[in-house]
Amino acid sequence: MSQFKPYNIYGIIGYPLGQTLSPLIHTTSFKDHNIPAVLIAWPTPPDEVESFIKSVRLLNIRGCCVTIPHKQTVIPFLDEVTDRVKKVGAANLIYWDGDKLCGDNTDVKGFMAPLEREPLPNEYQKVLLLGAGGAARAAVVGLQLLGYTDITVANMTYHSSLTLAQEFNLKTIPWHERGQVEAHIIVNSTPLGMLGKFEADTPYNAEWFKGKGVAYDIVYTPNDTRFRLEAEKAGWQSISGIGMFLGQANEQYKIWTGNDLSANAKQAVIDALAKK
Repeated sequence: MSQFKPYNIYGIIGYPLGQTLSPLIHTTSFKDHNIPAVLIAWPTPPDEVESFIKSVRLLNIRGCCVTIPHKQTVIPFLDEVTDRVKKVGAANLIYWDGDKLCGDNTDVKGFMAPLEREPLPNEYQKVLLLGAGGAARAAVVGLQLLGYTDITVANMTYHSSLTLAQEFNLKTIPWHERGQVEAHIIVNSTPLGMLGKFEADTPYNAEWFKGKGVAYDIVYTPNDTRFRLEAEKAGWQSISGIGMFLGQANEQYKIWTGNDLSANAKQAVIDALAKK
């Protein structure tokens, strides 16, 4: 009789979580690598984050992905965070280092992956960043590491974009003026367009796309967001959030297990998105 191996529990927290693909990609890869583990989605309202982290400690949950809107909220409840978290000001990963519960950020590397794989034309220098949350902060760090310095940020809450702009030396404008900004690269780091109650929305009106450029949507469910489709119709190139998702997920999995995600797990996500 084979000996039963206890399963390790991992999770993802966010609110609302919607149709997250983190359980699919990580649990599939655990299985492919013969690791007795599963990743579970836990929708967690903002006022329950502290209690959730206490549960992680109590139940010995082995790690968590962290998504909107908790990437900054979780930091005070962790024992240590990496330099990447300190630089970005947001954590999208929780892991154990001995008996210390730690936070890391893999979004920066994930965001940069598609841009490093296929560099954009040199004349594309002006960037408009939509949103000012944890994903936006990772995008700023990634953009600056890639050499982009002319970045304007717009957010529905102006105070948040002003804070981000001051911290990273960016320009900022009120949300209602975002269509007036000349930009070659527009990055959506808001949840607008995400599967669920925001799916029909876009952070940028179709008639605002002028000339040529690139629309980079961090949203990956659905893969073909209204933002990307309208950009392509206007003659712009678009970048799907799936590249960032796969890149950051691979870094998360590597921190937890020492392995890259299995090719089968990555393909499972691509196949799942094709059906949406």
